[in-house]
Amino acid sequence: QVQLVESGGGLVQPGGSLRVSCAASGFTLDDYAIGWFRQAPGKKREEVSCISSSDGTTFYADSVKGRFTISRDRAKNTVHLQMNSLKLEDTAFYYCAAAARRCSWYALEYDYWGQGTQVTVSS
Repeated sequence: QVQLVESGGGLVQPGGSLRVSCAASGFTLDDYAIGWFRQAPGKKREEVSCISSSDGTTFYADSVKGRFTISRDRAKNTVHLQMNSLKLEDTAFYYCAAAARRCSWYALEYDYWGQGTQVTVSS
């Protein structure tokens, strides 16, 4: 059974750090581009980062560039999103998704989705 499971969300103060992870079962993450999306209440879902399957090229939304880092842990079949210097506006539900073709800013191009994990930035 193909499954993506996110973990690592939680409550953090502004300026703090958090790492969310996306673990796969039933398939190998290396064969897919992996994207992280987020959605805050009342806002549209947006992609924040993606890592390609071919050469590991990474992409970041302007809003998180320089603060977030996406990486693969091949031994654990997991992709991490390290989030530093967190801001109040980073509060959202974070989802990972797998695309068989390539990284894309369009959610419809992703084949598998996790259930998400809540990240709350608050003082």
